[in-house]
Order: sequence, then structure tokens, then C-alpha cells
Amino acid sequence: MHPACRYPLLLVVFLLLATTTHAQPTYVNAVIPGDHPDPTLTQIGNDYYTSGSSFNVTPKIYHSTDLVHWQVIAQPVPADWDLYGDVPAGGIWGGHMVYHGGLYWHFFGRGTGDRAMYFVTSNRPEGPWGPPFRMTVPAGVPGFGVDNSIFIDEDDRWFLLTKNGRSANYLVELGPNGQPEGEIYDLTWINPESEGNPFGWAEGPVMWKHDGYYYYSFAQHLAGNQYVMKSAVQGAPLSDDPDAWERPRVLFEGSRDNFRTPNHSSPAVTTPHGTSWVISQSYDVAEWQALGRQGILSQIVYDAQGWPTAQYPNGPEAAPALPSSGIPWTVPRSDRFNESKLAPDWSFLGFTPDDSYSLTERPGWLRLTPSGGNRFFVGENTVIQNAPEHAYTLLTRVDFTPVETSDEAGLWTFNGPETLQAKLSITRDDTGARNVVFSFDETIHAVPLDHEGIIWLRLQRDGHDLTGSFSFNGAGWTPVGEAIDVSRMDREQPASESNYDFNAFTGNQQGLFVRGDIPADFDAYIYRDAYSPLPARYPSNYSGVIGSNAGYLGSIHNGDWAMYAGVELGDSAGNGNGANYTRRPETLELVASSAAAGGMVEIRLDSLDGPKIAEVVIESTGGWSDYMTFSADVSAASGQHDVFLVFTGTDSGELFRIEQFQFTTTVTLSTPNETASPGPVLRQNHPNPFGTRPTTIGYTTQAAGPVTLAVYNVLGQEVATLVNTFQPAGHHTVRFSGRDLPSGLYFYRLTVGAFSETKIMTLVR
Repeated sequence: MHPACRYPLLLVVFLLLATTTHAQPTYVNAVIPGDHPDPTLTQIGNDYYTSGSSFNVTPKIYHSTDLVHWQVIAQPVPADWDLYGDVPAGGIWGGHMVYHGGLYWHFFGRGTGDRAMYFVTSNRPEGPWGPPFRMTVPAGVPGFGVDNSIFIDEDDRWFLLTKNGRSANYLVELGPNGQPEGEIYDLTWINPESEGNPFGWAEGPVMWKHDGYYYYSFAQHLAGNQYVMKSAVQGAPLSDDPDAWERPRVLFEGSRDNFRTPNHSSPAVTTPHGTSWVISQSYDVAEWQALGRQGILSQIVYDAQGWPTAQYPNGPEAAPALPSSGIPWTVPRSDRFNESKLAPDWSFLGFTPDDSYSLTERPGWLRLTPSGGNRFFVGENTVIQNAPEHAYTLLTRVDFTPVETSDEAGLWTFNGPETLQAKLSITRDDTGARNVVFSFDETIHAVPLDHEGIIWLRLQRDGHDLTGSFSFNGAGWTPVGEAIDVSRMDREQPASESNYDFNAFTGNQQGLFVRGDIPADFDAYIYRDAYSPLPARYPSNYSGVIGSNAGYLGSIHNGDWAMYAGVELGDSAGNGNGANYTRRPETLELVASSAAAGGMVEIRLDSLDGPKIAEVVIESTGGWSDYMTFSADVSAASGQHDVFLVFTGTDSGELFRIEQFQFTTTVTLSTPNETASPGPVLRQNHPNPFGTRPTTIGYTTQAAGPVTLAVYNVLGQEVATLVNTFQPAGHHTVRFSGRDLPSGLYFYRLTVGAFSETKIMTLVR
């Protein structure tokens, strides 16, 4: 029995409350923007869950109540799993969470090495999830492969759908321990080698049951048709006899306006209202294919004979009649790093040791420590989220004092093959000067810094153009060179001789990174800064309007709307741990033109009937190319929100066009002299253990004065004095090689006035 069924009264109360919330009437695909390949879909009570392949990125489980809004709730496979590996397009292939036997199970394939199947279990979808268990392969089945899924029949029998090669389709019954036990159904006749594999790879198999029919669906290949076959007789038992099934048909019909052929579709789920839905992967048909395979939602319709069809996703489409639980539109999430555990929205890139990051060593900050791991670059670490949208502004506040030219930390976005990287970072040049560097491919811009303290970085995307800037107080920004065209990272590239080296296979990512030997501390991460220009032509969801390559949002009529997801308005007050993005909106400025009578823009948060925080009146500007700035006061608001622009006017034709909008504030974030904490800070040395190369010890002082840093052995004897002098306030680093010392544990102690702190390091010869 599912846990919700044990509390019927609470469930009724929940449903009554849920119906008071409002689902969005329409949606525009993709509902899960970014790389969401090989999606699966599970319905448990009134909740929906999806997962799928993540490749070199730590996998995620998403939750929804309305099939349109999805929230990351868990990462079932830890990045420090010793079998994870680190190869672009490697990692985890497939992933399906189900509820069976009183437990939540997540089944997945390992995309590198043995390409075996594993599962983890939990008492809650949110975790914690247990360690991975490898599945045993029964006799007669030629391995399990990847891109597999789970089917649970009405009698609670459950099966692993396996695919290992073009013709190797099997249903393997599982026992209560998740291992194969019972029947094995041989479906190799679906795609026989003798006929030249009529359905390509027949990969990513899924199953569901509806109105007494079994349905088995699969993809031709990573970009081909999606096929579906059904059992021949309604109510007949499950069988692997070819005569018990009708031959496969193409699932999707209609025109292909916005996306290429959807495939790798999930099993279909049926809502309480009787409508059925699948989530599929599909590529953008135009210039944004390299953002990866988008997670798109499509309705399934069954004909009189029970055959299902789905329409190609265009949009806007009518949303499922399901209550929303307040989950926002799926875009990257801002983070203040105020929790003791990293939010599940963040993924790592490849195998990442658990001790390479911390939210507790410096409360309110995320510390990233470079880690060799299995990375291509020795000494690298990153936390990332999908980068699916065409316009956003990333902000972070970073405390980082590089020592060598190889030390680097900041913001970046990169493509799936990890071959193209756009970075805005702090580093040090050959002369020893600290620099902010903005780079992509062979283009490099650098600005020297005359301040060694904490700094804000801002990376802005407007279409295929990226711009970089920095600030000491988060208010006045200094550009780093000119805008850089990164369209190579956004458009599909032809495959090279190296496997999977093409952009569209896996999508772009964005986030924070550090390289070299020195840890970096990040105080905040802002995804879509409300106080930087928001290009209007790239709404996340909309009705009626049209984004224009000419640089504006057009075709705006009375009753239309546009939504911009994940806009970060800031906090009205900090929490005492760092800057924490303390801001509050005061006015909204909107750049628009109108050759008509104009109209009004209502600004609402989170839904079409959410709280209204502003009304901007747009007047005629005399022509469609004559833009003016219109403004209005903003009601109190804070946090990250989906911002809706709702358009009204008296004219029946186009009302106005919008080029951009942004919120304004007079609150600054920090000052150049602001220090990171109330007292001195001694950092853990890195690398640790050390021996083949020197280790680096960093520390911060809040006032000028005498400073001592010494090293002691386990007997308490001083073996090295690293610092013993008067130093100014600021961030300092010192290198220690341990030359002529034996292997073992050592202590290093920082003394600043009455302050003293000691840490342990390990020397290995």
C-alpha cells in the first residue's frame, strides 16, 4: 500500500486544499528545459515523478503535481560512487523511479565500463537513497544494457525492460529484492537481425497498460521515430508470443513546427480526469539544438481500437486539468548556500569526492576544493545546473586568491561534450597580477584587479551573445572586454572521430567552478538577476505573443501574457552570513514601442492570478521602431519568482512591443572594504595529503597587525615558521613543501593577536 493510502482523511484534506491552487491553463514545451534524455514517468497517487539519462552529470529525480511544473527533489546516485566514472556522455544512462513493495526504487544503467544495471532504494522519493546494487543477469539474456525501464502490472508483478543490442528486447520479471526472479519474456522478434533491424535500434523500451491493453513503446534511435505496439486482445494475459501483439506503429502525428521528432518517450500515465500523457525527448528544430534534448509533454489520445497517438508538440497547448502545488517553472535555482546540505538542483560533473565541497566550513558560503578525481584537468571541481534558456544573468560573489596562473574560479557555461567553455573567472597572470578573465574558445578578455578581496562576477546571456563584468559592491559593474558570440556552443556540430563529440547529444550546463590548487568560496549564486536587463523576446512560457529575432517581444494583443521564469528579486535583509544578495525592488522599467494606442502591463508573480506587484502603462511612441522607457512603482517582493507580464488594451490589433525590462533598487550588496567574517579565518591546506607538490595554506585577517603561521609535528615541536611579520588586512596564502620532513601528520597554527586556530595536514613521501 502506498503511504498516502494509510491516511485517507489527510489525503482528502490535501486534495481539497490542492484544488484551491490554480494550474496554468496553457503551456509551451519544453516543460523540463535542458538536457532531459530518455525520460521515464511514474504516477504515485496524485504525484508524478520523472528521471532519465544524465550522462556525466549527477542524475536527478523531478516531482510534479500537474505535469507542467517540475521540481528537482533528489539525486539518487551520489557523485562519489566509486563506479560513476567521468566521460562526456558516460555516467548514468536511463533512470526510472517506481514504488513497489513498500519502497521507492530507482533503476539505472552505468553508461561506461560494464554497462550494467543497478538500483538504489529509499523510504521517501526525496531520499536519502541507499548504495547502488548491481543487478544479476539471468541465463539466456545477453546482458541488460542501458536505457531500460520498469513496468508494474496490475497484479503487482514487476519487470525490467531490457535492451542490449539492436534485437535484444526482453521483459525480465523481478523478485521482492529487485533482482531477476520468475518469467523472462523474449521479444527479440520485434526487431530481428534477419530483417535488417526494421526499427533501427528499437531502444529505450517502456510499457504501460490502459483499458485492458498492454502497450510496448520504443525509439528508432536517438533522433528517429517513436513506435508503439499493443496487445492484440483486450484483457489478454501478458505474453511474448508474436501473435499476441499487433505490429508497431508510429506514435506521433501532425506537423513538426517547434521540435524535431520526439522519441524516447516515457510510459503513458492517466490523470484522474481520464487524460493520458507522456514526456519525451526532442531537439529544437532551429538554432538551439545543442541545448540538448528537451523534456516535452504531449497528450495521448486512444482511438476506438485502443491505438494511442500523440501530437507533435507545438504550442501553446492546453495543460492537464490538474492542481498545481506551487512548484515554479523548471529553470536553474538561485542559492544563498545557507543550508548544511547542497540543494538537489546542483549536480557535479563526473566522479566527485564528497570532501571536495563544504557548506559548513564557512557558514553561508559554498567552498569548492579542486579535486583530481577522474577529471580531465587535474585539480578541478564544479557545481552545475542545466543551461536551457536563451537569456539569463548569472551572479556570484566569490572569495578567491589565486597563487599560480593555473588557479582559476568563477562562473562558466559549457557544452555537453565539454569541449567548448565560456568562463568569467578570477585568476593570476604571468606577472603575478590578479585578473578577471572572460573567455570562450580562442577569445580572451582580461582586466587587472587592484583589490585582493571579495568580488562579484556577472555573466549575461542574450541570445548567442555573452557578456562578462565584475563589481566590488554588486551595484557598479565594470565590463570585461566585449560581448562574445558563443553560437558554436548552441548549434549542433557534426560528429568527429571521437565518440559522442557533437553538441546536440547532451546539453549545455552552467554554474560555478574552481581549478588549480586553491579552494574558492562562493557566497551566493543568482540565476536570473532582476536588476540586470531581461530581454523580453525569450519568455519561458507564453500565450499569444511571438518572440522576434529583431530583438523584441511582438504580436501582443489584449489578454496575451508572457512568463519569465526564475527571476531573482533578492532578500529584504541578509542572514548575517555574507552578502546574501540583500536587495528589494523599488521600480520596474520597461522599454517598449507602440504605433497604436498602447495598453497596460500587469506584473504578477508565480501565476496568472498571483499577487500583482506593478502596473505599467504603455503609451503610443509614434512608431514600432520608436522605443521609450516606461516605469512604475513596485510593491514589496523578494525571492526567486516566475514573473508574468499580462497584457491588456482596448485595440483589437497589436498593442505594443517590448524590448526589455528590469527592476531597479538603491540597495547595494557589499562594499570594497567588507570582510567575509567577523574574525580571522584559517583555511584547510590544499592539496591534502600532499608531498609530490607543495601545499597551499590560505588565511584572512580583518585588521593590520602581527601575524604568525607555524607548523608543528605530533610532539608539539615547531618544525617550520611560514609567517612571522606585520601584515595588512586581507586574504593571504603561503606555500609549504615540507622538504626534509618525514611523512606523517602535522599541525599548522595561525596566530593573529589574541586569535589562534590550528588545523591538521598530512605529508606523504
